[in-house]
Amino acid sequence: MLSCRGLRKDYVTERGEVAAVAGIDLEIAAGRYAAIIGRSGSGKSSLMAMIGGLSRPSQGQVTVDGIDIWGLSENALAAFRNKRIGYVFQFASLLPTLRLVDNVALPAMLGGGARSSVTYARAATLLGQMGLGDHLDAYPSEVSAGEQRRAVIARALINEPALILADEPTSDLDEQTEIEIMDELMAVNRERGTTLILVTHNLALAEQAEQIVHIAHGTIVP
Repeated sequence: MLSCRGLRKDYVTERGEVAAVAGIDLEIAAGRYAAIIGRSGSGKSSLMAMIGGLSRPSQGQVTVDGIDIWGLSENALAAFRNKRIGYVFQFASLLPTLRLVDNVALPAMLGGGARSSVTYARAATLLGQMGLGDHLDAYPSEVSAGEQRRAVIARALINEPALILADEPTSDLDEQTEIEIMDELMAVNRERGTTLILVTHNLALAEQAEQIVHIAHGTIVP
């Protein structure tokens, strides 16, 4: 599912060039639940952004589902991200002026594939599976933080991606809601066979993963 070779990300700062990711090789098999752990500033999010096609590597290659994503044109990469990768970020990132069902349907509508009626029916089904069937017409400000995060998971699934990237998806939630959100993500991995990569500093969450990748100073450590 995922292969990284010689992956590096450099940033220019007032103190000179800094390597956020300093030459990482990584393999994650299809259908696996993997956790990337490390302290703040270790390079976790920079690595995730390159894996997800959001930030171009300074060096190296990222292959997702057999595709060298950084060898794609800009338009092809955008289409690949939309269809094959689902994102669950630390903050809900829902559009505040759209209802939950609109937010969930949006990636599929942008892809221009299925008819809107089919897309909205699927969005409603996904929200129902996340326990939000009674909130289809609610706006993000009208539901709790945990409910917003469930809507984000539904949105991530709308195009049936092969890979879900979850970057600190529960760090701003209370303990019980964190458990519920992680249960939802692990159910997606287990029941749909979707590869799940979680970035977290929470060791208790990481211990549930099949593969743990420990990052420090931009490199993988034992």
